[in-house]
Amino acid sequence: MSTHDPVRFLAKNMRVDLALIAGMIAPRSRVLDIGCGDGFLIDHLFQTKGCDARGIEIDMAQVTQAVAHGLPVMQGDADTDLAHYPDNAFDYVVLSRALQAVERPREVLGQMLRIGTRAVVSFPNFGHWQVRWQLLVTGRMPMTPAWDRPWYETPNIHPCTIHDFFSLCEQEGYVIERWLAADDGGRRAPWTRFLMLANIFGEQGVFLLRRR
Repeated sequence: MSTHDPVRFLAKNMRVDLALIAGMIAPRSRVLDIGCGDGFLIDHLFQTKGCDARGIEIDMAQVTQAVAHGLPVMQGDADTDLAHYPDNAFDYVVLSRALQAVERPREVLGQMLRIGTRAVVSFPNFGHWQVRWQLLVTGRMPMTPAWDRPWYETPNIHPCTIHDFFSLCEQEGYVIERWLAADDGGRRAPWTRFLMLANIFGEQGVFLLRRR
């Protein structure tokens, strides 16, 4: 597995969590990117690491855009279509900023670690201090750069915190090989060793998992 600093993979116009995810993926590995959008990460992994990367995306417009650029992306739904993939088909299965938007996050995570040796997951942290502060002061659902839509328009149906995700991994018996908390500016929360502080000051969590 690559030991390089993941931040060095930050490319122009590349979302911070995607850059961090790219840094967790070994060269020349087989990668499935779930909810891959227009395929930016897939192309990046192919160009910089020689990965056999492909993706599924529920939005047909984005699938069309990715395919038009020659990327191996097909339309699919994480909640229903992962069951069609064989066991251990990939070295890494990626789910970036979409765990909170699927209908059955626990089942999706289980499927990811069935079809892949490792899973890489990123999600916005609902335990961030700005979220807590807005709830406390206004008594309304918060809006931040990470949670940027009003409650009646958001696709996010299962908001979670970094602490919640640790608990889920423990409950399901998954090994967390690496994790970090970061903000959208690319700075890592300096409290990675202290879960409570990371849960307060990290805007998003990025996790590399495997089965026991």
